[in-house]
Amino acid sequence: MIQSRISSKAQTTIPRAVRTALGLHEGDTVLYQIDGDRVVLTRAEPPDMFVNNFSTFTEWADEADSVYDVLGRS
Repeated sequence: MIQSRISSKAQTTIPRAVRTALGLHEGDTVLYQIDGDRVVLTRAEPPDMFVNNFSTFTEWADEADSVYDVLGRS
């Protein structure tokens, strides 16, 4: 069993064995899944740089264009 302590600021260090097992590196994102009294820690997949590549185009962020968001969900 691997353990770590929680600091006064509610922070903890992910132990090296866990980082190695998950392939974690500085800047990576982790996910927490709560399952009753257990929490599962997994490595988040890096975002695909081609998915939502137009999300920063604010000229398409008005109400008239929001219809396309709904259409894209189907």
